[in-house]
Amino acid sequence: MEPIRLAVNGRTDIGQVREENEDSIRCHSSENHPFAYVVVADGMGGYSGGAMASNIAADTLQDQLDKLLNATFLSCSPQQQQLMLRAALVDAIGVANRKILDKKQSHPQFSHMGTTLVSAVIWQDFLVVAHIGDSRAYLWNNYGLQPLTKDHSVVQQMIDSGQLTREQAQSSQVRNHITRALGVAEKAEATINSWTLKESALLLLCSDGLTEYLCDHEIQRVMATYRPALECVYHFIDDANQRGGRDNISAGIIEFCNRADAVVEFSGNPVTLKPKQKGDITIRKTQR
Repeated sequence: MEPIRLAVNGRTDIGQVREENEDSIRCHSSENHPFAYVVVADGMGGYSGGAMASNIAADTLQDQLDKLLNATFLSCSPQQQQLMLRAALVDAIGVANRKILDKKQSHPQFSHMGTTLVSAVIWQDFLVVAHIGDSRAYLWNNYGLQPLTKDHSVVQQMIDSGQLTREQAQSSQVRNHITRALGVAEKAEATINSWTLKESALLLLCSDGLTEYLCDHEIQRVMATYRPALECVYHFIDDANQRGGRDNISAGIIEFCNRADAVVEFSGNPVTLKPKQKGDITIRKTQR
C-alpha cells in the first residue's frame, strides 16, 4: 500500500460587513507522521467577546492536539491510538468550555460570549470529527460530497421533524439560531464521529459564513474543480464574499492521499458526549 500523505490549508476572512472577525482557525500537518488536523471556531457575543471565545477554543484544541504524538501514543496499538485520539478531543473540548465559562465569570462584559466548534483530526487512515453548533465538516471523494456533521440548530430540528425543507431552511428567520455552543453550559454537548478512510479524499471544515451562501452542490463543484486542491479555500472565501459576505468566513481543508481504491467506511457510530435535555438553551448568533 502506498504511504498516506496529508496536507492542510486554511483561511479566515472578516467578510464584507462585520467590523471584527470572530472566527478562528488552526491547521497543522506533521512532517514526520501521518497526522493532521483543522479546527474552526465561530464566536458570538459582540464587543470582542466572540473573538475571544473562538480563540480560546481554537488555541485549547491546538495545544492539546499538538501534545498527542508523544512516545506513549506512538508505542500503542492502532486501536489504543484511536481511543486516545477521541479522548484527547473530548478532553480538549471540556477544557475549552471551562476556560470560556471562567473568562465570562471574571469579565462580566463578556457574559454573552460563546463559540461553535468543528475539528477534524486524521491519524494514519483514522478520521475523527467533533462539532458543536453549526460549523460543519464535509468529505469529498470520487463518490461525491458527504456531510460529516449535522447542525445543532433550530432549523435542523425543524428539518428533522418535517416542519421545514432544506430549501426553506436557507431563508428561515431562525437559521442563525443554534441550540448548542461552547461556553453556555457547564458541560459541552459536542458530537463525535469517527471513520476509517479507504481512499483519497478532501475534508472541508467551515463556519456558517460559507454555508450561508454555498449549498452542498456548490461546495462539491468547488472541491471537484480546482487544483491544487488546497487552494479551494481561497475560492470558497471569494465566492462567499462576492455573494454578500455578511458574516465572517472560514474554510480549512485536509488533503488525504491514499492509493487504495475503496469507499469511505464508517468505523463507529456517532457519539454524543451529553444527552440532549429538554429546555436546552437556544443561542442567537445574530447577537454577535
